[in-house]
Amino acid sequence: MGMTMSQKILAKHAGLESVREGQLIRAKLDMVLGNDITSPVAINEFNKAGFGGIFNKDKISLVMDHFTPNKDIKAATQCKQCREFAGKYDITNYYDVGEMGIEHALLPEKGLIGPGELCIGADSHTCTYGALGAFSTGVGSTDMAAGMATGEAWFKVPSAIKFNLTGKLNKYVSGKDVILHIIGMIGVDGALYQSMEFTGDGLKSLSIDDRLCIANMAIEAGAKNGIFEVDEITMAYMKERADRDFDIFKADEDAVYSRVIDIDLSTVKQTVSFPHLPENTKTVDEITEDIKIDQAVIGSCTNGRISDMRIAAEILKGKHIAKGVRCIVIPGTQKVYLQCIKEGLAEIFVNAGCVLSTPTCGPCLGGHMGILAAGERAISTTNRNFVGRMGHVDSEVYLASPAVAAASAIAGKITGIK
Repeated sequence: MGMTMSQKILAKHAGLESVREGQLIRAKLDMVLGNDITSPVAINEFNKAGFGGIFNKDKISLVMDHFTPNKDIKAATQCKQCREFAGKYDITNYYDVGEMGIEHALLPEKGLIGPGELCIGADSHTCTYGALGAFSTGVGSTDMAAGMATGEAWFKVPSAIKFNLTGKLNKYVSGKDVILHIIGMIGVDGALYQSMEFTGDGLKSLSIDDRLCIANMAIEAGAKNGIFEVDEITMAYMKERADRDFDIFKADEDAVYSRVIDIDLSTVKQTVSFPHLPENTKTVDEITEDIKIDQAVIGSCTNGRISDMRIAAEILKGKHIAKGVRCIVIPGTQKVYLQCIKEGLAEIFVNAGCVLSTPTCGPCLGGHMGILAAGERAISTTNRNFVGRMGHVDSEVYLASPAVAAASAIAGKITGIK
């Protein structure tokens, strides 16, 4: 019986010739990731277990991104604990204010994860790195602690859904629309503990930024991970960022999938996810009522990359956001922030009445930099719109692409862009 891409990566890291769905394995890790919220819990468990050291100082990444720059004393204390731990064990990839970015934008940018590698992270959106052909998945902080100490983790081998992509995206339709379309189709538990594996001729029309966005939200369909077949686009991206060799895995011809779903990218439309689940989707042309907004957020680990900034700036240029609307733009990394300045995007945002923030997860999880009051409504390029996700339980979050979010900020209501 053949294996999927994910199964091949897991087999290699477990030192096995093959694995099967449901099998429990122990596999060696290429990267262990934590942030300023999850790492302190992991560090406490690490110390409680009596571990005396870490498995590899180059294969742990600690990124201070959720509540930084520190929003309060508790946030400052958490970051201090991470900073001291990183210093004690000489962790190479420790990123703090001024050097950090949103973790799932920063690690790909720095080439820290690539094709065929195995990564765990104490953050559910660690599945982002499947865009680069890696098996990456979110775990709890206890697993992170064990991973930092031993360089290994336990996995149950997942089954897989194959997404065969054809065609090409239309203008102002992006990877965000694709993944919202998919989640709307299969539901928030439609890929529960499965691998979402993307292949087909349509890949050539998807940028790495599109793929990172799609893989990032695999968890919103309940998936264990999302993963893209490695192609020339992937390798060109990695060549600019890393000089190590990678193992490239393709699914066997006789690999077994629980489902095969064909998607013609040319049929995907601008899509919005309504409260309070990502599966509650409508295309913009299906929205018949005026949905007024109080806030627009453009950024996050889903859509904070330079292509996202460029498309938002293209739409906002020479215009101004609607009266009564707050528009918060958050570049995913310092490099993206600097590029916004160099390309004049920062000026466009400010002139349009937006606020341009240092990289942070901030408003996405209701942390800071854009909390909603009762009765307020936001359109956001983030990845979740659960009850109370961005603030008060009586607020609402609508998920959309940077293009739709920018157009909506100008209109003062949710709208598409032609």
